[in-house]
Amino acid sequence: MALCFVAALPARAQTAADIVARIAEHANARRPAVTVDTFKAGDSTTVVKGIAVTMMATLDVLQRAAARGDNLIITHEPAFYSHRDTVGILERENDAVFAAKQRFINDHGLVVWRFHDMPHFRDTDLIRAGIVRALGWEKFADTANAGVFIIRPTTVTALATSAGEKLGAKAIRISGDRKATVSRVAITQGFPGFAANRHAIQSGKIDVLVMGEDHEWETIEYAVDAITAGKLKALIVIGHVPSEQAGMEEVARWLKTFITDVRIDFIPTDDPFRPVR
Repeated sequence: MALCFVAALPARAQTAADIVARIAEHANARRPAVTVDTFKAGDSTTVVKGIAVTMMATLDVLQRAAARGDNLIITHEPAFYSHRDTVGILERENDAVFAAKQRFINDHGLVVWRFHDMPHFRDTDLIRAGIVRALGWEKFADTANAGVFIIRPTTVTALATSAGEKLGAKAIRISGDRKATVSRVAITQGFPGFAANRHAIQSGKIDVLVMGEDHEWETIEYAVDAITAGKLKALIVIGHVPSEQAGMEEVARWLKTFITDVRIDFIPTDDPFRPVR
């Protein structure tokens, strides 16, 4: 009897839209009515050759992604300088920086998609989970106060140095007594706003707040007054990118659990700040 062999059909090429649909399905996240998790540049029907996951799609990140052969860029923060990537004013101003970035995207056939709301709105915040993992604080969470960690007693300087090294912060700012001993720490990542930062100081009975960034006339002034009033020992500001970068590395790990047919690279965004030597 003759044997009949059926050739395996090649896997269907995945477009950027296909990949995004798979991510949305697996994220299973509650999203705000108006979300920023949309395509920001490029053609969503582009076949994906490789995926670059990053904190912020700077031109430097785009160049490194393209050099690896990645053409779908998944970024946590905006590509075009505002929360909703509003580019109309930049186009009207014939802005040269915007034009250079857009030209690079077009010349290299890149597609940029933002993944901001879904990772934060899942039952387990992927960004937060990545930060805690990077710090090694999983076992230090205060079960009575969400967002508070009870770590081994250390000085403010030692805490800032350790957190900076683990999160990749290169220009840390400290307010308060650098020699003070602290153990109750709250972390707020990115730019959550004055209310979130204020509530972290109010409700957690903390020694120190480690934060990404905020307006200096809001959280910073409030923290300085809290220190003067004896309600807080110190504030450590590590910057927006370092405060969430480990979260996007966590996103890359998560994506690899169900996207196995396309290469996924985590491309870190460089901390834009440097200390004065």
